[in-house]
Amino acid sequence: MNNLEVVRTRIAKAALSVGRRPGAIRLVAAGKGVTAERLKEAISFGVDIIGENRVQEAICKIDKLGKMVETGTGLPPQISWHFIGKLQRNKVRDAAGRFDLIHSLDSRPLAEEINKWAEKRGLIQKVLLEVNVGEEETKGGIMPERALGLIKEASLYKHISVRGLMTVPPVSSDPEGSRIFFRKLSELAKEITKEGIDRILMEELSMGMSDDFEVAVEEGATMVRIGRAIFGPRRG
Repeated sequence: MNNLEVVRTRIAKAALSVGRRPGAIRLVAAGKGVTAERLKEAISFGVDIIGENRVQEAICKIDKLGKMVETGTGLPPQISWHFIGKLQRNKVRDAAGRFDLIHSLDSRPLAEEINKWAEKRGLIQKVLLEVNVGEEETKGGIMPERALGLIKEASLYKHISVRGLMTVPPVSSDPEGSRIFFRKLSELAKEITKEGIDRILMEELSMGMSDDFEVAVEEGATMVRIGRAIFGPRRG
């Protein structure tokens, strides 16, 4: 897949330009509207994290592709599935435990629901706190000034493990327009780390998509969520 190699090269160049190791940034292949067959092709070229926006669509693909890949195929030994879209509380029952990482925790009720179903299944669900750094009323994510409070509340749930932050910046015609928002997320993560909250880690910054991932890498992203730049225009 030529597009995939181009994206990897661009990630590496962006990382090296600011003195980061390219291997410190993981590619999350955004699979919304992408068929299981196309995802399988991407997996054959080394993609090992797939991000999905819709729970039911993801379940169908997980059932087809699974998490473990048979040995001897030359494919990655394990595929990690991430949920990167807005998670409705009535979908948590299907999502908890099925995804290795949920990128979009943004409220206490959602935290309670995730914790409830994770406890029922005897597991600890890894999550990222989604922060609305652009403070846009039409977008999901918690407002920056409320993020620390939610983090402290989430730290009390034994079946949730907060591993970092995620954001979707305001749409901009210029990738540089996203820089200030990525920088804000990075700074917020540092502020939270200084609080020394028990059981809270700020090891992940999920930020950057097809139009601005290089800027995100320059500002500290550890995960970039890329769909269109790999698979072309989305279907559905």
